[in-house]
Amino acid sequence: MPEALAPRRSLRGRFPFRLGTTSYIIPAEVLPNAEFLAGLVDDIELVLFESQEVSNLPDDRTVAKLRELAEAKALSYTVHLPLDIRLGDPDEAVRRRSVEKCLSTAERMRPLAPLAHVIHFDWDGRGGLPADLSGWRGRLSRSVGELLASGLQAGSLCVEALSYPFELVEPVVLERNLAVCMDVGHLLLAGHSPEAFLERHLERCRVAHLHGILNGRDHCDLAGLADGLLSRLVARLASGAGARDRVVTIEVFSLADLEKSLAVMQGLAR
Repeated sequence: MPEALAPRRSLRGRFPFRLGTTSYIIPAEVLPNAEFLAGLVDDIELVLFESQEVSNLPDDRTVAKLRELAEAKALSYTVHLPLDIRLGDPDEAVRRRSVEKCLSTAERMRPLAPLAHVIHFDWDGRGGLPADLSGWRGRLSRSVGELLASGLQAGSLCVEALSYPFELVEPVVLERNLAVCMDVGHLLLAGHSPEAFLERHLERCRVAHLHGILNGRDHCDLAGLADGLLSRLVARLASGAGARDRVVTIEVFSLADLEKSLAVMQGLAR
C-alpha cells in the first residue's frame, strides 16, 4: 500500500460539506482503498458493479470492516449503484432485473448507512435517449416507486446528471421528490453549464462529482477545470442550509489525480 499522503493534503473537516473521493484510488480492493483514504477525506464513494462475469460487491465480512472503519474514523460512505441498469427499459424483464440489481446492492451496503445512493437514468449506456420520452419517464417513475417501496429513501436517491439535458428527467425527480447529483464533467462535455444546473437544483443537490477534463477526457485531476469555475462551484456547494448534508466527491481514479486535486482544493479550504 502506498505511504499516506503528507498531512497537508488531508482536507477532512475543511469544508462546510463532506469532501470525498472514490474507492478506486490505489490498485487494490474496496477495503484497502477505504483504509488508505480514511485520514484524507470525509466520505468515500463506493463505486460498485455486478454482472454474471465479474462483481466487486463487498462480502458481509468486508462490509462489517468498512463499518468499523467508518465508526473509528468518523468516515461516511456514498454508494454509486451499478451502471448497467435500464430502469426505463420497455422490456419488463430488463426493467425488473435493473430494479432488483439496485435493491440487492443497496441491501448489501445497508449496514454502512450510506448518506446517498447515486443512480443513472440511462437509456442505452451511451447517453442516448428513446424516441418515446413520455413512456420512458413513466417506466422510470415506476421503477423508482418500487425502489422506494422496498425501503430506499427518496432523499438519499440521487439522480446523476448525464449527457442529455437534465430537464428531460426532472418530472420524475419532482414527482418522486428525489435528490440529484451534479456531475461537472458530464455537464461540461455535453455543453451544459454546471453553474446553471446548481442555480436550478442546488436545494436537491445532495451529491456533486468534481473532476477535470483533459483532451476531451473527464475524470482527470481538478487542475483540468477552467480558471475560476471550481472556486465558484465550491462556493455555491458550500452555501445554504443543506451544505452540511451534502457530499462533494473528487471523482478521480488514481493516486496521482487525487494528489493533484487535493492540492487544488487545499487552496479553496477555509
